[in-house]
Amino acid sequence: MTKTIMLSVFVFFMTLAQAQKVEFTEYNLDNGLQVILHQDNTAPVVTVGVMYHVGAKDEAPGRTGFAHFFEHLLFEGTENIERGKWFDIVSANGGSNNANTTHDRTYYYETFPSNALELGLWMESERMYHPVINQIGVDTQNEVVKEEKRSRIDNAPYGKIAYGTGVDPYMFDKHPYKNSVIGTMEDLDAAELEEFKAFFDKYYIPNNATLVVAGDIDVAQTKKMIEDYFGPISAGPEVERVDIEEDPIQEKIVATDYDSNIQLPLTALVYRTPSMKDRDAYVLNMISSTLTDGKSSRMYKRMVDDEKIALQVLAFARSQEDYGTYLIGALPLGDVELSKLREVMDEEIEKLQTELISEREYQKLQNKFENQFVNSNASIQGIAASLATYQMLYGNTNLINEEIEIYRSITREEIKEVANKYLQENQRLELDYLPESNE
Repeated sequence: MTKTIMLSVFVFFMTLAQAQKVEFTEYNLDNGLQVILHQDNTAPVVTVGVMYHVGAKDEAPGRTGFAHFFEHLLFEGTENIERGKWFDIVSANGGSNNANTTHDRTYYYETFPSNALELGLWMESERMYHPVINQIGVDTQNEVVKEEKRSRIDNAPYGKIAYGTGVDPYMFDKHPYKNSVIGTMEDLDAAELEEFKAFFDKYYIPNNATLVVAGDIDVAQTKKMIEDYFGPISAGPEVERVDIEEDPIQEKIVATDYDSNIQLPLTALVYRTPSMKDRDAYVLNMISSTLTDGKSSRMYKRMVDDEKIALQVLAFARSQEDYGTYLIGALPLGDVELSKLREVMDEEIEKLQTELISEREYQKLQNKFENQFVNSNASIQGIAASLATYQMLYGNTNLINEEIEIYRSITREEIKEVANKYLQENQRLELDYLPESNE
C-alpha cells in the first residue's frame, strides 16, 4: 500500500513537471545581445528583464561594491527619463520593478500589464543606451547603499553570516568571491565619477547582456520591437571573464568572530563547493536538504527535537558560477557548549559518508525537488529570471526544463561519495560567532 502511494505521488509530480514545460525562442541581435522569448497568453501580464554578466567578482581591487552600486545607480534616470521618475512611470502604468546583484551577474526587471510591453522594452533600452551617470546620482545612491549596508549587514543579527561577509574571506584567498557584494564604503567614497562611467562602458553593453521577455506576447511583434529599441545600441569590446583558480583547502581553518547585535552564539561549519554547473553541486543540494531542510531533516530532528541541544539549525548553500560555499550551523539551547554542537553535526555528516540514506529518505528527496521544480516555473516573473540565469551562467537555457532530470538521476551512492569528497574536516572553516568580544 505504501509503495503504491509513493508511486502515485511520483507520477503526479512527473505529470505536473511535464505539463509545466517552458517553451522559448532564443536568438542574438547583430550587436551580440542574447534574446529569450517565452509566450504564455493565459494572463495579460509580461515581464521584461535584462541580465548583465557583471557582478562583484568583476570589480577592480580597491573598488569593491561597483556592481551592486550600479543596481541602484541605473534607476536614477536617462536622457529621456527624468531623474527620480523611473518608479513613477512604472507604477503609473500598473507595473512593478526591481533589481538584484550577485558575485556573478546583475538583473533588472519590470512586470507590466501586457499592453505596456513596449514601455518596458523602451525603459530597459534606455537604461542600456542613455543612462545619466553624474555626480548628483552617485552621491545620492552612495547614501542609499550605506544605509542598506547598515540595515542588512552591520546592524542585522547574524547579517555577516547571512550575506557571507563573515565567511567568504576565510574561504577564498585569490578569487574575488572573498569580497562582499555590497563592497566597502571606503572604496565607493574614494571612487571618481569617471571610474563609474568607465565601469558602465565596460560591462553594460549588449554583447554582455541577456534580454528576456516572458508572458502575454506575440513573438513576431515582440521581435520587431526588440530590434527597434535594442538594435541600434553598439556592441562594446569583448568582456574578459574572471579566471582564477583557488588552491584546495587542505588544513582546517578555525576562527572566531563577534557581533554586538546578537544574544545567542552560533557555530558553523563551512565548506568550499564546486561551480553551480558541476553535477556535484546538485548532489550537495540533496545533502543539504537531508541534513538541515525543515523539521524532518536529520539535524533538526536530532538536535532540536530529540536531544534538545540546539534552538535552531541552519544552512546556507551559495551556488555560484566559479565556486560555491556550503554552511551548516546551529544555535545552542541553554548552556550547551558550541563544541558539543559541532560534535553532533560531525556525527551526522559521518553517517552520510559511511551509510547510504534510506530508500524512504531518497524518495522523499525526489518528491521535494520535483515540487521545487514545479514551483519555480509557477510565475511569469520566476520563469523570466530562470531563463536568463540558465542561459548566462549555465550556458544552457533548456535547463529550465531539463534540470530536474539531473536530480532524478542522482543515486544514493552518489550522495555518499560527494559527502566524502567535500565534507571533510581538513577542508573546512570552523567558525564560532559570538555575541560580544571579551577583549
